[in-house]
Formats: sequence, C-alpha cells, structure tokens
Amino acid sequence: MVVRVLVGAQWGDEGKGKITDMLSKEADVVVRYQGGNNAGHTIVVDGEVFKLHIVPSGILYEHVECVISNGVVISPGVLIKEIEALEAKGYSVKNLKISNNAHVIFPFHEQLDRSEESERTDDSKIGTTFRGIGPCYTDKISRRGVRMVELKDKESLRASVLHHDWTTLLGIAQEEVDAVIDQYLEYGRILKPYMVDVVDLLHKRVQEGKTILLEGAQGTLLDVDFGTYPYVTSSNPTAGGACTGSGLGPTQIEEVLGVAKAYITRVGEGPFPTELCDKFGEDLRTKGQEFGTTTGRPRRCGWLDGVLLKYAVLVNGMTHLAITKLDILSGLSEVKMAVAYEIDGKRSDKWPDNIRDLSKVKPIYESFPGWEENIEDITDFYKLPKTAQLYIKAIEKFVGVPVSLVSVGNSRERTIYRHG
Repeated sequence: MVVRVLVGAQWGDEGKGKITDMLSKEADVVVRYQGGNNAGHTIVVDGEVFKLHIVPSGILYEHVECVISNGVVISPGVLIKEIEALEAKGYSVKNLKISNNAHVIFPFHEQLDRSEESERTDDSKIGTTFRGIGPCYTDKISRRGVRMVELKDKESLRASVLHHDWTTLLGIAQEEVDAVIDQYLEYGRILKPYMVDVVDLLHKRVQEGKTILLEGAQGTLLDVDFGTYPYVTSSNPTAGGACTGSGLGPTQIEEVLGVAKAYITRVGEGPFPTELCDKFGEDLRTKGQEFGTTTGRPRRCGWLDGVLLKYAVLVNGMTHLAITKLDILSGLSEVKMAVAYEIDGKRSDKWPDNIRDLSKVKPIYESFPGWEENIEDITDFYKLPKTAQLYIKAIEKFVGVPVSLVSVGNSRERTIYRHG
C-alpha cells in the first residue's frame, strides 16, 4: 500500500495535472480532496488537450477509481458537463465516485461572489474567479451549507435552500429560487449513481493494500491558513487538507510530492516578490503559455522563489519535488533563484508571516548560467545540458528535498525521472 499526496508548491498552476496524470498510471485510486471548479488541471495525451476542473486527473486511465471527496465544493451542472465531455471523447466515468458529504455550489453563491468582489476597492480585491467557491465554503463553515446527499431528497433540499433568504439578500424572486431547487433535484437524479460513503470506500481500499493518490487544487501559497492571506482560496490545498478533505489520517500518508515550476507564476491579486513587470516577464508568459486554465486570465510571471519554495516544503512535510516547465527557460543566458529577502534594509532567510512585510520584500538572487539547447526530447537527467543539471541540483540543495521528476514538455513522455 502507498498513500501519496500531490500538492502545489507555489500559487497554483504548477503543472499538477500532468504529474497527477502520470502518477495515476501506477495508482488504484485518485482522490481530489479540496477546491472546486475554480481550479483546472491541463493534461495532454497524444496531442489531445484535456482541461479538467472537478473530475480527478486519473479519469483518463480505465483502471483508476476516481473520487471527489468531502473537502471539494461541487457545482453539479459543471460536473455533469465535464462528465459528458469525457464520455463524448470515448472515456468511461464508470469508476467515478462522489462523496455524499461534499458541499454544493448554487447560482446564488456565484452571484454573491460577484457582488462581494465588486464592492471591494481596487487595492482590496481578492481576484476571485466568480465561481461561487468562497461563499459556498462560507456556508459550510457557518453550518448552513447543502451537501450532495440532499440533492436526493426534495424536502431536505428545499428546507436547506430556504434556510437562506436569497430573495432578500440578492433580490431574487421566489419563483427563481424554486426553479433552481427543481433543477438541482434533476442534477441529483443524474449524479445519484456516483454518490457513495467516501470515508468507508477509502479505508476499504487502504485495507486492500491499494495505491492511493490524493491530489490538491491550487497551491500552498493560496492555502487559507498558510498562504498570502487574504489573497488566498477558501480551502486548504496543503497536505494537511488531504486528511480533512478525504477522511484518511496522517499516519496513512507515506509520501508528499510538491510540484513547482522552474520559475513562478500567480493569477489574481496579492504580493509577488520575484515578479518580473517588464518585457522579459511578458515574454516568459508568452513562451510558457501562462494563461489560466479556468478563466484564461494572464498569469503574472517571475523568477523561481527559493524562500517561498522552502516554506512550502516545510508546511507540507514534502518528501520530494517535481519541477515542471524547465524547457521554458531554454535559450536564456542566465537563470535566477531568490535565496533570501531584504526587508527594511535587513536580510531575511525566512518566509515572513506578515503579508505587509512580504509587500516590502526585495529579493536577493543567486544567478546560474543558462543553456541554449532545446531539451524537450531529453528523458535522461544526465543528458541535460550541464547548466540545467546544475540549476536542478541547486534547487534541491537549497530546499533540502530531492527533485524526483523534471518535466520538459506538456505531454506524458516529456518527463525525466530521478531518485527512483
């Protein structure tokens, strides 16, 4: 038995979809443990691009049992469309399982999301995707949310929805609320065959000695507890969230694999110490095709932040790293990594816990020689240019954990395996 957690080590968009897809080949069960359709995993198989938002990335393997666990918030209509799109491409979803206890996103949450963001001043905007994720998690924590199991029962669903006074809060007519209830009952009918007791299912798989992969959405620095608060998501993408989001305990987890780009990006608002606000940053965005999977928004780009990465290793208990998009740095005369910060004229080697300090950071860089070669077809680490090898070794030395995977392209085969 192996229970492995895969988590983003930056602000999301690190290429977790590809890494999850690759690891799924050797897994029996893949579990999505938090987030909603505000995240997207892009996978390329034989030149065909798949953009998954809720369904676990392992769905492209027929042998894998794919689980949407209790920590996820689900927009049923979006999920059904994703299922239909997969089936239209010839992929079976017979192994998809959905937790009865996952919370439900309603159109009212999306409207509230837009309303709340529009009321914020320019310097306090969060950069939400307007998918209703935050308001849904707010209802969950306020103990007035609706769980998937309630979509099976009209009276239970109606009572829970009407617990909110949406007509007053958003000016919605009661007839519209009633129509949404009817629509969601239909969603429940469609999704009922997939709904199970996920905790019971996963513990049975552990007892059977199955290999389980727990995949998170977003990334460490978007974690509501450990990220750049308040510019964060509303859940826990970190490894601890894999336990609360799935029902598996920490003693059952054997490995935590962090995924990081060879540089760094973020979408939305918030401080970004190594951001490149110049033509080079724009060129990096274009070459790396750095646009959001879910929203299409351009990503802010910068040099790799080693201080941030070391912090991510710490709060997740990472045992290994996967470095993606190394190929995007080909053709540069030098590459850089932030190894410390200057804050108010003083050097700091640690990630600040005060976001105001982070906004004042001046990164202190270490420079490395670049490489001109195209590395997309290299699958042996020691066949990489010596300078590229040096860069990877410098990363693992700085953060203190080995780099076990290096991605040099979008497709599955463009991957270098290291350290077993």
